[in-house]
Amino acid sequence: MLWNFTKMHGAGNDFVVLDGVRQPITLTPQRAQALADRHFGIGADQILLVEDPLDPAADFRYRIFNADGSEVEHCGNGARCFVRFVHEHGLSRRNPLRAEIATGLIVLHESPDGQVAVDMGSTGFTPQQLDFDADNLATRPVGQDTQYALDLGDDTHWFSIAAISNPHAVLQVEQLDDYPVNRIGPALERHPRFRQRVNVGFMQIMTRHAIRLRVYERGAGETLACGTGACAAAIVGIRQGLLDSPVQVQTRGGLLQISWDGQSLRMQGPATTVFQGQVDIDALVAHTLENKG
Repeated sequence: MLWNFTKMHGAGNDFVVLDGVRQPITLTPQRAQALADRHFGIGADQILLVEDPLDPAADFRYRIFNADGSEVEHCGNGARCFVRFVHEHGLSRRNPLRAEIATGLIVLHESPDGQVAVDMGSTGFTPQQLDFDADNLATRPVGQDTQYALDLGDDTHWFSIAAISNPHAVLQVEQLDDYPVNRIGPALERHPRFRQRVNVGFMQIMTRHAIRLRVYERGAGETLACGTGACAAAIVGIRQGLLDSPVQVQTRGGLLQISWDGQSLRMQGPATTVFQGQVDIDALVAHTLENKG
C-alpha cells in the first residue's frame, strides 16, 4: 500500500504529513512508529494526518500522532505546517483556515512572508484540566500562578502547569544549556501524578520579552521546538509577572513569537517543506519490525 507523504518542519520540530483527504489512510500506532523511526523509517517527531472534518464549522480535521504512536490533542508547530501543506497541495485556498483538533477548533493564517500565525484556542491552569493529581503536594503562589513541588529522586523540583489543549509542566531554570533536561524531562513526563503524561518545558528568562526554551515532549522526547510548549512557557512567565506580551521564544530549532492578553493566545513562526515521496507502509512496518527484532 503506497502512501504519498511530505516531510516538513516548524523551527526544527519535524513531521511526516499525510493527506487523508485524497488517499485512504488508516494510521495505527505501529504504522506511526515505523514512519517516525529515524533509522529504519522516514524520521519525525510527530505524524500529522489531514482529513475531512467531522465538525461542519471546520475546513479540515487535523490529527497528531507522536513518534511512539500515541495520538495527542494539539501541536502548534504542526498546525503551522498543516496550513502550509493544505495550501501547497491545493486542498484549499482559504486563508485563514479553521481546523478541527481533538479539543475543538483553531484558526490559522498564512502570511505572504511565509510566516504562519495560529490562534491556539483555550488555555487552562487547574490540575483537573491536565488530569494532574495535586493532592497533598506543596504549593506556592508566584504572581497569579501556582507552582507545585515534586520529589524526582535527586531533589525537589518546583513547576507550573498549563493546558494548551495538551498538558504542560514548566520549570524555570538559571542556565538552560547545562540543565539535565534528558533526566528531569522523562522523570516528570511519566510521573504517575500526570495521568495522561505531560510535556515538560525548561525556561530561561532573558528579558521581559524574551526567553530560551527546551521541551521534553510527551511521547517524542526532547524536540528542537514545541509550539504549545512555547505558549505554555510564555503564559506561565506572564502570569508570574516576569514577562510581558509579546514574548520571543528562542528554541533550539528557531524563533517563535507568542502573544497573550489573558484570553486570546496567538503563536507565529515558520513552516518549511523539506521533501515529498512515497512509502509502502506495510513493507516499512515489516522492515522495521524485522530489524528491531
